[in-house]
Amino acid sequence: MRRKTRAGIDTPSPAELAERFPGRILLPADDATPASVPLYAEGVRAGPPSPVGDYAYTPIDLNTYLVEDGLATFMVLVEGDAMVGAGLYEGDLLVTDTSRVPVHGDIVVAALDGDFTVRRLHRTSGQIALHAENPAYPVIVPRYGQDFAIWGVVSGCVKKF
Repeated sequence: MRRKTRAGIDTPSPAELAERFPGRILLPADDATPASVPLYAEGVRAGPPSPVGDYAYTPIDLNTYLVEDGLATFMVLVEGDAMVGAGLYEGDLLVTDTSRVPVHGDIVVAALDGDFTVRRLHRTSGQIALHAENPAYPVIVPRYGQDFAIWGVVSGCVKKF
């Protein structure tokens, strides 16, 4: 089922994407429950250590934190090293929102001639280019008539160490 984004752009739904690309797109389960974990009120420093105290915590629902529009969101696994400069590594899960309008500088999931790619979107002088965040990869400039679509804007990343 196709759907209109907030900007009125006709895009495939995450369910349609999952059908077209079996095993490559992860959708939330119909009976998904909140993934609530404790969130401490005090942050953890990435610089010099701070004294440890008794800090209160509140639960945080990871679905609410990561997903803005559940009907327009899917997750896809990163394959390869084209986006390491943006901190995206093989095996990371990208939270991808099909309802967001892609703008210059966004990291996007795109389909080019039937293959997925994740790149940083560059829009200059009316031309679209997809830039890798690894100098070993060339810039992708879709050609006229080529099968090309931006399927979503990457809105988050889940890493497992």
